[in-house]
Amino acid sequence: MAYSTVIARHKTQEVGLGERVVGGDNPIWVQSMTTTNTFDAEATVEQIKRLEEAGCEIVRVTVPKKEDVEACRFIRSKINIPLVADIHYDYRMALACLDAKTDDGKPAVNKIRINPGNLGGQERFKEVIRKARDKGIPMRIGVNSGSLEKDLIEKYGFPCPEAMVESALRAIETCESLDYRQIIVSLKASHVPTAVETYALYASKCHYPTHVGVTEAGSKEYGTLKSAAGIGAIVLKGIGDTIRVSLLGDPVPEIAAGFDILRACDRRVTRPEVVACPTCGRLDIDLERIVAEVEAKMAHLKNPLRISILGCLVNGFGEAKEADIGIAAGAGKGVIFKRGVPIRHVKEADMVQALLEEVERFEEDTPALKSHQEKEKKKNALPVLN
Repeated sequence: MAYSTVIARHKTQEVGLGERVVGGDNPIWVQSMTTTNTFDAEATVEQIKRLEEAGCEIVRVTVPKKEDVEACRFIRSKINIPLVADIHYDYRMALACLDAKTDDGKPAVNKIRINPGNLGGQERFKEVIRKARDKGIPMRIGVNSGSLEKDLIEKYGFPCPEAMVESALRAIETCESLDYRQIIVSLKASHVPTAVETYALYASKCHYPTHVGVTEAGSKEYGTLKSAAGIGAIVLKGIGDTIRVSLLGDPVPEIAAGFDILRACDRRVTRPEVVACPTCGRLDIDLERIVAEVEAKMAHLKNPLRISILGCLVNGFGEAKEADIGIAAGAGKGVIFKRGVPIRHVKEADMVQALLEEVERFEEDTPALKSHQEKEKKKNALPVLN
């Protein structure tokens, strides 16, 4: 494909998280959080299984009481992705999670998430750090604009990016003073411009990996758009090692939304991307039907192909040439391009089948596919941001 823009990725250190490694040149992992009562272990496992089927790569559960800690022992033994315990207010739950084991002696959780603004002070935070260090379990320092430390609110007047970053750096300094560096950082705000500026400011000062999200994003429809604006803007700055799209209701749709954001940002393309022109008065083929059929029949494919289906004679030929496989159509017929080269003419009735045939041939073209995949890999091995 002709696109050559390369976004420098914020180089971060690696942090092991169960079978995943967060940071460095590793993929940007897509995660979610359960909505069940964690102590209802069977229901929680059932929901996590649905998340796994959707492609979820890390999952978080809330742990406000002892029954939830015990449930984590069972949950971890039944799922296939890293389990994160979300801790607020009660530092004892963090300590209990760090001590908990599955029946086969493995850690019941692969990471804890704490909020420095509500854990109960420095001494309690240090106790959690020491335990995490001794157990070899990583921690996410989850700064949230809605629960900053009181002294920072008094200093800055409101939860601005400077206040949020200072909170994170203060917590990191405490961790490092105790020789603990298995740290992932999030700096979430519900206001998109604040979130974007905060992550950019943090990345200019620190190199621990980041979990990126827009908190309290809202309903499925608006929340997806708001998350795309915020997470997308942050990822396009080269920042982010794992993401979560926070939506109201069933968490399963968060996964597809997360992967779509990464795919649209060309940061992690895990399946073909179909590009289609918008409907306008120049359109004279049934483009909506063609696109729907192509997407449905390629849903099983995993290779990062860019496929353009254009029904416009004004821009169609130029845009089709920029894709791996493209078709420029009009007046009931079209031209299929492969890497910018016209290869065949087709009638509208034959477009779907012809396009699928060329996609299949493209995937069988080992040298070309290998070259394309190497380009994708290089995007995760990019220069360090200053």
